[in-house]
Amino acid sequence: MARINSRQVEAFRAMMLTGSVTEAAKLMVVTQPAVSRLLRDLQALLKMELFERRGTGLVPTAAAMALYTEVERSFVGLERITAAAEEIRGRRTGSLRIAALPALANGYLPRLAGHFLQERPNLNLAFFGVISPIVVDWVLNNQCDIGFAEVPIAHSGLPSLRLPAPARVAVLPTGHRLAEKEVLEPSDFEGETFISLSAGSSSRHLVDQVFNRHEVRRVLRVETTLSEIMCGMVSSGLGVAICDPFTAREFSTRGVVARRFLPRIDFEFSAVFPAQRSPSPVALDLVETMRKALEEFEDQTASQLAGG
Repeated sequence: MARINSRQVEAFRAMMLTGSVTEAAKLMVVTQPAVSRLLRDLQALLKMELFERRGTGLVPTAAAMALYTEVERSFVGLERITAAAEEIRGRRTGSLRIAALPALANGYLPRLAGHFLQERPNLNLAFFGVISPIVVDWVLNNQCDIGFAEVPIAHSGLPSLRLPAPARVAVLPTGHRLAEKEVLEPSDFEGETFISLSAGSSSRHLVDQVFNRHEVRRVLRVETTLSEIMCGMVSSGLGVAICDPFTAREFSTRGVVARRFLPRIDFEFSAVFPAQRSPSPVALDLVETMRKALEEFEDQTASQLAGG
C-alpha cells in the first residue's frame, strides 16, 4: 500500500486553514491543480471523502474535521521543533554552568552574564564563584560548561582561551597620603602596612617579585585568599595592597581608591572548557562577549585612574 507523504498532508492542512483551493495554493506557493491533485491522492490513499462540493467550493466532511485535529497536533509539534532549532541556532536556549574565580564573580562577571541572558530569554544559567583551583577541578570533571581561572592553569589538558589581561592597581584607604599621586611605584610602599593574597598563589608571587626586585620592605601584616577581603581590610584604613582591577572597582564607593601601579603587573586569566567535548556555541558566545567587554573595561579603568 502506498504511503501518504508530507506534501499531501500539507495540502490538506492548507485547505482546512484557508477554506479554498485557491488560497491553499497561495499558502503552499504551488498551482491550484497541484493542490487538487494532492487532495485527490490523499483521499484515495485514506479511502475516505474529506471534502464535499457545495456550489463552487469545497466543504470539509466530519471525517476531515476529525483528521485535522490529529494533523494540527503533529504540525504544532513540528513547529515547536523548528522554533527550538531557531533558538539553538541563535544561542538563546538551553543552560550554561559557569564557575569563575572570585575577582570576576564578585560583581563584574555577574553583570556581564545578566546582560548576556537578557538577549537570550530561554537560556538558563548556573553561576558559581570559587577559587581558581576549584574552577579547574569542576570543569575537568564536567560539573561546569565553562570556567574562568587565573593562569597558569593547573591542568594543561583542558582546552582554554586566554582573555585580555588588565593591569593590577594599587588600592589605598580614602584619604591615604599616597592617594595624592596619580602613579605609584614600589618605592612608594616602603614601610607601609601591606595586605597580601595568600602565600603560594600566583598573584602573591608576582607582586612579591616586583617589590623584592626593587628591594622595598613592606610591613606584611595580613594575608587572605580573597581579593574582596583584601579590599575590605584596605577600606578599614589598616593598610594598602596591590589588587586586580575588578575588585578594586567594586570597592570604589566603599572607602577604597585605586591608583595606577608601575611596573605593570597584568591580571591574567583564561576561559577553560571540558576536555571530553567541544565547547558549546553559547559558551563561546559568552567568551567573545567578554573579550569585547574587557577591552572596554581596560579603557574605562585607564580613564578613571588618569582622572584621579
